[in-house]
Amino acid sequence: MSQIKQYILTCTLLLNVLAWSQKTMEDDPEIQQNNINFRIEQSQTALEKFDYYEAQNQLDEALKLALKTDNKKSIGIICARKGKLQLIIEEEDNAITSLRKAIKIQTETNDNLNLAYSYKTLGEVFIAKEDYFQASDYFKSAKSLFEQEELDEGIAETLLLEGKTFMLLKNYRKARSVLEQASALAKKTGLLKTQSEAFVNQGLVYHKLGDKEKAIELSEQGLIIAKQNNFTSILNNAYLVLSELHNKIGNYQLSREYLQSHLTLSDSIRNLTRVSYTKDQEIEFLLNKANEEIKILKEKAQEEKEDDGVRNLISILSVALITILSLLTLSLYKNNNIRLKSNNMLHKKNSELIVAKEKAELASKTKANFLSTVTHELRTPLYAVTGLSNMLLEEDPKPSQIQHLKSLKFSGDYLLTFINDILQINKIEANKVDLEPEPFNLKKKINNIILALNNSAEDNNVKIHFEFDKDLPENFIADQIKISQILINLIGNSIKFTKDGDIWIRIYKLEVKDNIYKVRFEVEDNGIGISQEKQDKMFESFSQGSIQINRKYGGTGLGLSIVKGLIDILKGQIHVKSELEKGTTFFFEIPMEHTTVKEATKAESKVSYFDKKTNKLDLTNVKILVVEDNKINQMITKKILTKMDLKCDIIDNGTDAVDMIKTNNYNIVLMDIHMPGISGIEATKIVRTFDKELTIFALTAVTIEDKMHEFEEAGFTDIIPKPFKQEEFEKKLYNALVSKEEQSA
Repeated sequence: MSQIKQYILTCTLLLNVLAWSQKTMEDDPEIQQNNINFRIEQSQTALEKFDYYEAQNQLDEALKLALKTDNKKSIGIICARKGKLQLIIEEEDNAITSLRKAIKIQTETNDNLNLAYSYKTLGEVFIAKEDYFQASDYFKSAKSLFEQEELDEGIAETLLLEGKTFMLLKNYRKARSVLEQASALAKKTGLLKTQSEAFVNQGLVYHKLGDKEKAIELSEQGLIIAKQNNFTSILNNAYLVLSELHNKIGNYQLSREYLQSHLTLSDSIRNLTRVSYTKDQEIEFLLNKANEEIKILKEKAQEEKEDDGVRNLISILSVALITILSLLTLSLYKNNNIRLKSNNMLHKKNSELIVAKEKAELASKTKANFLSTVTHELRTPLYAVTGLSNMLLEEDPKPSQIQHLKSLKFSGDYLLTFINDILQINKIEANKVDLEPEPFNLKKKINNIILALNNSAEDNNVKIHFEFDKDLPENFIADQIKISQILINLIGNSIKFTKDGDIWIRIYKLEVKDNIYKVRFEVEDNGIGISQEKQDKMFESFSQGSIQINRKYGGTGLGLSIVKGLIDILKGQIHVKSELEKGTTFFFEIPMEHTTVKEATKAESKVSYFDKKTNKLDLTNVKILVVEDNKINQMITKKILTKMDLKCDIIDNGTDAVDMIKTNNYNIVLMDIHMPGISGIEATKIVRTFDKELTIFALTAVTIEDKMHEFEEAGFTDIIPKPFKQEEFEKKLYNALVSKEEQSA
């Protein structure tokens, strides 16, 4: 009796220890990771046997374990595997959802290697959906990450897929180049399957390019490798390609033999991979699984029944207990070490992240302050350069000086354009560009752009052709300024790089949904073209064809970067097709809302400002105060006003300006912003405390968009940016004086 009690006590103790051990093992990250990895491997084995249901089941179980332990890396891998499986069973939309979830997690965890594979698979999904440009973008991202990780196998596989994409786009020359890289790298790394498939696809490409002998040679090389290694799908494709090639050259008997081999192998593949996804199959699977578990339980019960040797059982249990306790002690020790290491690593990473965040914020502020300072410091002397060059050109210079002055003016204008481009790129990158949709006539807008650029085209002996889809309405609601800027950049580029040629501008409808038109814009030329190497980087900032092209044709290299940024803001896409010495085509699509409201017409009155013979404006008693601390700018502004027969006083600081306004009756104040003492903004705020009606213009070299709210709060009437165009300057002064005269009448 005491022996039975001892047995029961031992069993109870053992069961408690087993339960405790099981719970401890469930909490062990290493054991959990092993379980997850095992499920993933089982899924891959099932996939290779074309058992897609079992593969899906294993991945679902692995995902449950990974979610339970919040194992981000494993979750990302499993989601990517599910996406691959969904691609195979033709569930492309589900595949996109799974892969994008994987990409999000892998980006957050910096799992670059698996992220590269996810990008590659997503590219394959978009090939299946026939969106080849999107597929190409994902392959480029995958290739970049594989190169970063120095994984030649991944690069070779991605190059193969990229080559097949170019084949689908019918860009066979580019496909040939990429496939040659893929086969060479596959051979170097021993990837026979990739090498075999690359050879077969090269055969297809050479066939399309008209070299049938080379096509047959490469296809047969791919066939040999596929046959030696039993690469069934590649072998099947090779048979079909060779059948077609031999048929083309008149070798009909060999063509029929290859075709028969292809048909036989196709039937075999279909029988092997035919899978039916029905509820009956799922129920049958679950029943089989349950029956297996019942069978195992019965066998265990039978074994327990037969084993009546109490002493042997006690001995076995004792040994098992000692073993479990030893393992438990070891597991607790390892868990404690892992926990300590993990905590130390987390503290270290948190500290590094905080430092990195502070550095990034400081760098961003430094960049913004630097650009603001540089902009002001460059625009201020530019005011002198452009102002003086304009004056000298108008003051009857010597014939020998005219060209020098024009060159000086051109340099100033070029530098101002460059500054404006840098500022716009900075605003695009900082997401500070807002959309300003308004009704406008698209056809009229493009005609105006062509008219504005026609002189430049004629200088290069270039003829511009415009085609507007007759099924496309003319009136839309969109940000016409940004669309104009995109077209001006693209058409201007075509003019610059085309000599004695033609430019075609085509606008047509792609699709319509809920009154939103997807409009395609094309700008094609037959100029010097762009090499494939340069096409890959052409939308980056400061990127041009080459140093020689930069010297010959000029330009800042920012135009296409601005174009890409603006098209992204307009929710569109841009692509380019080009071949050296044959020409270039840029095409982009953007959504635009159709409207029946016509564009508001703007009356364009050509006024000869300050011409006393054609207007009755009395300038004899007009007094203007110029507040400017730069001596050269004082001289230029005074010279401009004197030419308009206007009198002015000049003050070089904000404090004296406030005193002068209090003691004199000025019609207009031209107020600089940055000055010693109080700034122009502070001076204007003081003036507005005692004079609400005085016309005060902000004469400033700062970036207007960044300071607009400050100017409005200070109470400026309007803003004149430096360096300004004299015509615009005269117009604003004239309108202000006319308004004053009408109020006093």
